[in-house]
Amino acid sequence: MIRKMISWRYTSFYKNKYQTFYLLYFFKVIKPAYILVFQQYTLLKYGGPDGELGASMRYISQRYSMPYREVSGLLTDIGTEELGHFEMISTMVHQLTRNLSMEQIKGTPFEAYYVDHTAAVWPQAAGGIPFNACEFQSKGDAITDITEDMAAEQKARTTYDNLIRLSKDDPDVLDPLRFLREREIVHFQRFGEALSIIQSKLDSNNYYFYNPEFDKNCSCKK
Repeated sequence: MIRKMISWRYTSFYKNKYQTFYLLYFFKVIKPAYILVFQQYTLLKYGGPDGELGASMRYISQRYSMPYREVSGLLTDIGTEELGHFEMISTMVHQLTRNLSMEQIKGTPFEAYYVDHTAAVWPQAAGGIPFNACEFQSKGDAITDITEDMAAEQKARTTYDNLIRLSKDDPDVLDPLRFLREREIVHFQRFGEALSIIQSKLDSNNYYFYNPEFDKNCSCKK
């Protein structure tokens, strides 16, 4: 077995400080059939409906109209971190496919992808559907957006659960997937806290009486 080491570095913005995380992952050269099948599923977290690209675009887009600074900062923080996760998934896909031969590609799920993209990394779902902006929403309503964000993190966690089940025989692939899954759980918890912050600033008798992102003359607390 040949082992390849990748050093990951990504930056996350939180409370006006940059934090750098270094992750060391090891990938084995394993059976080509497994590599190609797993590559196809890993693309789901790259450009699929619950993938990292859509997550980063969702949160960074929502931050601009969010009227509460602490929640806007959280969206910036998590959106930036998701870009780091996007890079991690991209590198995983590249590592799994970069040295394949035509003999290994023919007759596998990767063959159709190869026709359009060779071995380049391109955002699409596991089923081959290209990424598009309709896979996320920026609604301009604080409660609506944060509730969607919480659901998005749970769907992302479930997708990682499924990938972990598919890769349970390869511990070198499991480590980064488990790390990413854990971060989705943390994000869900943070968005839950953000929803509580938003509700504390609204009318407790009717959280939907006005939209704090649009109704400028409301009596909402800043």
